[in-house]
Amino acid sequence: MAARRETSRFPFTTVRLRDLPPPDSGRIYHHDAKALGLALCVTAKGSKTFYFYKWIGRRPTRVRLGRFPDLGLEQARKTAKEMTGDVARGRDPHAERRAQVESPTLRDLFDHWLRHRGKRKKTWQDDVRQFEKYLRTWHGRRLDTIDKAAVQRWHTRTGEKHGPVQANRTRALLSALYGVAADIGYQGPNPCDGVPRFKETSRERFLQPAEMRRFFEALAEESPLWRDFFLLCLFTGARRGNVAAMEWAEIDLDRGAWFLPGTKTKNSQQEVIVLSEPAVVVLRARQKAANGHRWVFPVRSASGHIEDPRKAWARVLKASKIDDLHMHDLRRSLGSWQAAAGTSMQIIGRSLGHKDPKATAVYARLQLDPVRASVDQATRAMMTEGELVLEYQEDRPDEP
Repeated sequence: MAARRETSRFPFTTVRLRDLPPPDSGRIYHHDAKALGLALCVTAKGSKTFYFYKWIGRRPTRVRLGRFPDLGLEQARKTAKEMTGDVARGRDPHAERRAQVESPTLRDLFDHWLRHRGKRKKTWQDDVRQFEKYLRTWHGRRLDTIDKAAVQRWHTRTGEKHGPVQANRTRALLSALYGVAADIGYQGPNPCDGVPRFKETSRERFLQPAEMRRFFEALAEESPLWRDFFLLCLFTGARRGNVAAMEWAEIDLDRGAWFLPGTKTKNSQQEVIVLSEPAVVVLRARQKAANGHRWVFPVRSASGHIEDPRKAWARVLKASKIDDLHMHDLRRSLGSWQAAAGTSMQIIGRSLGHKDPKATAVYARLQLDPVRASVDQATRAMMTEGELVLEYQEDRPDEP
């Protein structure tokens, strides 16, 4: 049997509302004789809630205003009067409230962006990481509740906790998301507009001569998989994601060259990365144990190759007692050691695959021989400084 709903009408007063007894079961609606449309619902458990009640378009419409006594009688009457005026002007407050509740959240927007646009980017997995880590507390928020002030506060907190670069990158992602929010019905402004970015300073960290030996000794404690991965990051100066997804079909060991296709580069153009003699030694050893694998660094993962080297990197840093060294600093280290040997900026840029539009014409005239000579010189210098001897005769097997 359905719970009964009873009604009554009388002039509301705060004292009388406070003293209203609960019904034996179900709920009862009391209507204010002074304010058109104002009602109070009292349940069997004793809760009391103000509602705006009105017939709109031949159907009853009930909109929750708030709990009594948290919401006072005079404020409830004022709100009911305003909503009565809205109805007279043709508005439907219930439909508007429902639209607010059903309006898209930031998670809805990200999922839409990822499906239709985000995965076109080569770095979409990093976007997912940023969204899950730095915007986690906003996943369930409606898009229309995130304003410029909220973004400014979040940007400041993120910069203080995680650094200005990370705050700026995630702010850029948030702005890009709002740039496509109209696709799912959001018509408001982009809350990132007008929020200034933090000033960024170029990072100059690279492996110092005094750190080389400790670094190589720490790598020797790792499995061949991770040891070789970090060595190739250092010896090639390539981005870690490219090294992780290195394929044998891209490599010509006889020519000492790695032909990185445009589908894997930031500028969508093929890069030719020279392989120094130490890099070739590492790759030949891996090739002998490849067993027909497509990937140079195969593991049991969704992609088939290594994806997240952060735990291994943390072990290396702990074992070597080296502070404040990022994986990307290995790329910077190659260029820095080249510069220390007197190599020109054009050749360093060419060896690292930089594509500065102003220097494109210069790079086009460079042959690989001087680049190879510079990379060989730098890698040999690092190995000499770190007393590294590449030996692969008694390697342990790769980790699965």
